[in-house]
This record gives sequence, structure tokens and C-alpha cells, in this order.
Amino acid sequence: MPELDSGATAWILTSAALVLLMTPGLALFYGGMTRSKSVLNMMMMSFGAIGLVSLLWVFYGYSIAFSGDLGGITGDLSAAGLRGMLESGTEGGIPDLLFAGFQLMFAVITVALISGAIADRAKFGPWLLFAGLWATLVYFPVAHWVWGGGWIGELGVLDFAGGTAVHINAGAAALALALVLGKRVGWPKDKFKPHNLPMVLLGAGLLWFGWFGFNAGSAGAADGAAAVSLINTQVATAAAVLGWIVVEWIRDGKPTTLGAASGAIAGLVGITPACAFLEPLGAIALGVIAGAVCALAVGLKYRFKYDDSLDVVAVHMVGGIIGSLLIGFLAIEVLAGEGNDGLLYGGGIALLGKQAVGVIAVLIYSFVVAYLIGFVIEKTIGFRASADAEVEGIDNAEHAESAYEFSSTGGGGGAFAAAGIAPSAAPKTEPTGPVSEKVAG
Repeated sequence: MPELDSGATAWILTSAALVLLMTPGLALFYGGMTRSKSVLNMMMMSFGAIGLVSLLWVFYGYSIAFSGDLGGITGDLSAAGLRGMLESGTEGGIPDLLFAGFQLMFAVITVALISGAIADRAKFGPWLLFAGLWATLVYFPVAHWVWGGGWIGELGVLDFAGGTAVHINAGAAALALALVLGKRVGWPKDKFKPHNLPMVLLGAGLLWFGWFGFNAGSAGAADGAAAVSLINTQVATAAAVLGWIVVEWIRDGKPTTLGAASGAIAGLVGITPACAFLEPLGAIALGVIAGAVCALAVGLKYRFKYDDSLDVVAVHMVGGIIGSLLIGFLAIEVLAGEGNDGLLYGGGIALLGKQAVGVIAVLIYSFVVAYLIGFVIEKTIGFRASADAEVEGIDNAEHAESAYEFSSTGGGGGAFAAAGIAPSAAPKTEPTGPVSEKVAG
């Protein structure tokens, strides 16, 4: 049995917690971008994913992704229920059970990412049904393809932390669901502005923070690969913020906070598959490209008339494609392995070709299966909320709650009145002077 590496174990424990934090961060990021009357439903989709996917991962998800191999397509069920892992040894110096827990956090956030495309119009119960089916039929097998000994990994496709398995996977599913559910009432004529930009920035900050666990934690140890991943994650994201807001500045005349937050996420997405394979200058180049291209990609939904509410396709699918393909240009052999120099470092086209195969395979598979799942749900139990619920507020229709209380307290009472407790009647007093006929406001 390999000896336990306490340093690596401590780092992966920390990284797993950081990756879990990303999903509440995503809930804030997405929630702030929606309208005030649908913010709770949006955030509940992320928290629902945490609850559901965590259990499915233990029941059979981990086993499908990482246990055995059946034809390069899926794992077996020998580790269903995480059987045998309590007594198992270590892999790379960390307990097998810890590796399973770390990968669980990836499964959770991948599912949650999809929800942003259907903000303002999806019923919560059908969303959970979709999340469970998509995780089972798409995420768990694709994770096996990429990291669990499946055909994409064996082909030599490089994906350090999830460009294909997480971001292209979720982005393609988001596009499929946006098409199945159709456009929001009033879109694109009406402006669906974010209701709380500070919340968006807070969510983006938490995602940025947690992403160090996502990328550097994928090294599996507290080692040089983790250090390279950390610095590349930081500089690529910083460059993407600037890339996005420069596009806004030139196109619209003003840089925006929403653009800065979105640029950060685009940079994080783009560097995810490549973080351990590039030198810092290459990571900066990747970040600038990801930020600028994803900013321009937002316009695709208006051109092609699909209502991706929170730009999951433009940021995650497009950003994942950029990051995965740029490995073929920017990878350096000393980090990416023998024979894996990118085109700009003297390598051949073979690596880029492999990256393209991985991108296309995951994109098509996830899109087709997600579309079929969403279509069947919509035609049977109904996926989309009614037009009345959408207009009046899906929070109230789906959860009998509202994020903000705007009701009048009737002229006083403070916290007691807000809580529904009638204050004691105040004694009447006569005015001590003449009353002006002017009324303020």
C-alpha cells in the first residue's frame, strides 16, 4: 500500500472544500444576473444540484466515472456505494475516498452551470429530474472518457481540469435546454437587466477564489504542477477581465462591472484545461483571447435567436472550446509531456487534432442527449413554467417565497410590522403649528 502523503492529503482536502464553495458562488453570480422576482429559483437550482448530484455520485456516479473500464465508454459498478473504499489504500499519496470526494465537487458544479441558460422560466421539479438524468447519462460517462481511463484520455487529449468534461459539456447542454424551453416572455425586445450587480461581483469573486482548488487541486498533490496551475489561473483570469472590458469599451463606449465579472469567468473557463501545460506568458495570451472572444460570442444568441439567459453558451461552451484548442498552439513539452509541444513552440499539428476530436465528441454527445432529455420532460410533465408564473415571478410560483419584501408597513412599526406584529396604537397628538400645504415629493 502506498504511503499516505500528509501534505498532498491536506491540499486536496482544502481543494475539495474550495471547489464546493464555487457552487454557492455560482448561485450568487447567476442570482444577481436574474430579475429580482426569479433570483431564488435561480439559486435553488444550484443548491438542488448540490443535494441531488452528491447522492448520485455515491450511489453509482463515481463508479461509472472512475471504476474499471468497459470499452473506453464507461466504468463498471464495482465501486457503487463507494464499496471497498473505506479500507482501500492511497493513489498518489492521498486516500482513494478523498479523490472520490474531490471529484464529486466537479460533478456538482458541472450540473449547476447548465441552469443559467434557462433562468426565469424553468420549473424546479423538472430541473431536478433533468439534472439527475443528465448527470447519469452524460457527465459520469464523459468524466470517464476524459479522466477515468476512457477513450478520450487514451487518445492523448489533454484536459487538466475540465475544459471538455466540465465546460464544453455543460455549455452544450445549456444550448440544448435553451432551445427546448424557448425564449422568455418578451425576449429579446424587453431588457432583462441584472437586478443586483454587487451580488454578481461577489459570486464572481467566490468562483475565482474557489477555482484555485479546481485547477491547482487537479494536480493531486502540493507540487510543481499545482504551482504552475495556480499562477496560470491567476494571470489568465486577470488578462481575460481586461480582454472583455476592452471589447466593451470599444464597442459600447463604457466598461461595465458585469463585463469584468463575466470576463473573469471566461478566463477561468479558458485556462481550466490548459493550466498545467502552459508557461505564464502563454496563459496570459489565452486569457486575453478567451475574454475578448467570449465577449463577442454573447452576440450569437441575438443573431441565431436562442435565449441563453445568462450566457452559459458564450462563456462556458465557447470558453471551453478556446482553452481546449489553444493547448494545441501553446502547450510546452516540459509541462505537457513528451511530444506535446504546441504549434507555436515547434510542435506539429497532431496535438491540435486530438484536442479538436475531444472538443467535438463531447459537444455533440452532450447536446444531443441533453436535448432529448429536455424534450421528453417538456412533453410529459412540462419543464417550462407558465407564462403567468414567468411574468408575475417564478419565485412565488415555484417556491412560495420572494427574495425581497416590498410591502408597506402602514406608516410605522419597524421590524414588528415587517414581521406581521401590530404595534401598539400611539397616542394622538395635536399639531403645534400651522400645517404647510406643500407636500414633500
